[in-house]
Amino acid sequence: MTTWRADVLGDSFEQHTIDLGSDPDGEGDIVATLVRYKPPTGSVPAPHGAALYVHGYSDYFFQRHLAAAFAARGYQFYALDLRKCGRSQRAGLTPHFVTDLAFYDEELNEALRIIRKESPGRAGERIVLSAHSTGGLIVPLWLDRLNRQPGGVVGAGVRGLALNSPWFDMQGSWWLRSIGTAAIEAVGRVQPMRIAQDAKFDGYGTSLHADRSGEWEYNLDWKPLGGYAARFGWLRAIRRGHFTLQRGLDTGVPSLVLRSARTWFSPHYVPEIDAADCVLDVKQIARWSGCLGNRTVIVPIPEARHDVFLSKTAPRDAALRELDLFLAWLSSDEPAAVTVS
Repeated sequence: MTTWRADVLGDSFEQHTIDLGSDPDGEGDIVATLVRYKPPTGSVPAPHGAALYVHGYSDYFFQRHLAAAFAARGYQFYALDLRKCGRSQRAGLTPHFVTDLAFYDEELNEALRIIRKESPGRAGERIVLSAHSTGGLIVPLWLDRLNRQPGGVVGAGVRGLALNSPWFDMQGSWWLRSIGTAAIEAVGRVQPMRIAQDAKFDGYGTSLHADRSGEWEYNLDWKPLGGYAARFGWLRAIRRGHFTLQRGLDTGVPSLVLRSARTWFSPHYVPEIDAADCVLDVKQIARWSGCLGNRTVIVPIPEARHDVFLSKTAPRDAALRELDLFLAWLSSDEPAAVTVS
């Protein structure tokens, strides 16, 4: 039985706790949290589909406007705070820490099951997944595994994938991506909890948060301005995920990839990062997006931030228009998936 209760986002938002039992990384009992948006009856069209959003690292779901945008387009909206993230943090757990990205399959599968059960009529067969940054790596890897099961992704009700600045490679120099990765693999295997990078780069968080220079309000305990420290075991899982993706996936459905038009790296706030991705190298996103399999549309958004849906008004509206076009195309002719051989 799915039990919903009031969510921290207030009116029209509810949450359900997914019990995941004992942490495979040995930190005790863990949960994930599914959030749903239930706007007043008659305020949005009757749903003809459903959407599930997955956040990035040092992040959680708080984007009310994104939920409203999907609902206005006829999608019952859900978001998932993964284990040890946001609403799913618990005392004694290391925020966001996993040693294998496949561990997330458990809560993703359960979220998908709940959404299909709750979605009326054909809406449960028209599910669009949306993911940001690290979530944009986690979700395609999961879909590739799901697509190898009987019935594949389409048989599981998924019809499309909308990624927002997905993390497809390690940003930085050739040395970091090669020799540095070998070090991550070695240290991550024997000292997974050792800190590889401190949480000290507060430029992006400062550009977003309403109490600083931005316009967005969120819980700084769940999304610190400088993020959370990155640990070797987690980075090892990320690099293994990168390499799997770069060898080529078959997500089984068409994809939209939204990204900023440029990168401007800065550890601390400068005005330039209000109109650029200061977290990821957008050229890497462009390079590896073709590895998702199936039909993929890649759209650079001028002056967008790392999270294109948290950009200033003009680029945010441009990103939402691209999402509109993608969703309209998905629903117009029930496009068939391309079989990848």
